Amino acid sequence: MSVTKDDVYYVANLARLQLDDNEAESLQKDMNNILGYVETLNELDTSDVEPLEHVTEVISTEFRKDEAKEPLSHDDALKNAPDADSDYFRVPRVIE
Repeated sequence: MSVTKDDVYYVANLARLQLDDNEAESLQKDMNNILGYVETLNELDTSDVEPLEHVTEVISTEFRKDEAKEPLSHDDALKNAPDADSDYFRVPRVIE
């Protein structure tokens, strides 16, 4: 299986990308290299390999306990704000 230039333009259109001919040729080569590598991987004998759910054997599923804590104080909340007055965060105006 190989990728044609039309395939590259089709995928670029789906991604809302505009490509010139040089970019399309470069991407076509890259995509064909990737597919070639996948074909190389398909040649490997994996019949004795069990499927993995995770790359590592140790799976940590521990989360913090869902406990109520004291809320952040007003001063602490405003401490790291890039711009604030005495009571509120100041943000740039986005609606005229």
